[in-house]
Amino acid sequence: MLLESSPIKVTVIGLDRDSQAVDFCRRRLNRFGDRIVLRQGSYRNLKSHLAETGIAAVDGVLFDFGVSSPQLDDPSRGFSFQREGPLDMRMDQTIGETAADLVNRSSEQELADIIFQYGEERYARRIAQAIVQDRQRRPVETTGALVSIIARSVPASYRHGRIHCATRTFQALRIAVNHEMDFLEPSLRDATEVLSSGGRICAISFHSLEDRIVKHAFRSLSQGSEAALSILTKKPVLPSQAECEANPRSRSAKLRVAERQPRMGLL
Repeated sequence: MLLESSPIKVTVIGLDRDSQAVDFCRRRLNRFGDRIVLRQGSYRNLKSHLAETGIAAVDGVLFDFGVSSPQLDDPSRGFSFQREGPLDMRMDQTIGETAADLVNRSSEQELADIIFQYGEERYARRIAQAIVQDRQRRPVETTGALVSIIARSVPASYRHGRIHCATRTFQALRIAVNHEMDFLEPSLRDATEVLSSGGRICAISFHSLEDRIVKHAFRSLSQGSEAALSILTKKPVLPSQAECEANPRSRSAKLRVAERQPRMGLL
């Protein structure tokens, strides 16, 4: 951990949309006192959170995109197709519509577009059609109900494929509910603006859509006569076999890193 291993006294600012994650970290890291600053919020508001804490620039920014293991493991959060629970999926449970709201109010076309765009699901139209037909009888309100609908709407060979047939649909709905893609690229630019010269920005993504945005944002910020970043990872860093065996959920992780170029007029 940075707070323990750094040879100098550092301060870490942590942001998370999930109040439960913030509370957990606060209990776990309280021994570091004022060296750790924890706030509930989104990376979309990174600059305002720093301003409110009186910090003008930082030496590093780490983005850890996607859902967390505690969220997946808690049935009441509704993120996992493997656990029965309410179809919620909100990272911040105090605001916004739930996955159930989205599933039950969206048109068939809207659902198909969400599932295809964010889940890259080949059977998006069939799944969307099945959802709309089923909700005419009763609202789709639980993870189990949605899994059952998906399983009935796809071919038998797909139900028994390498990955669970509901994986891509659940991913798509989670991304849509939390608007995960809407602010990713602007937030990477905001992080670049608050980096000190020589500071690094690290981004861990867990599926191709996120990684593609990070890749293109880094590339854009590293080009031209006023390039702000220098890319340090030409290809994403992947977890080792040992790490995947110890933590299977890390197998899809991709890490990209870039460094802040010296600012104009500064030595």
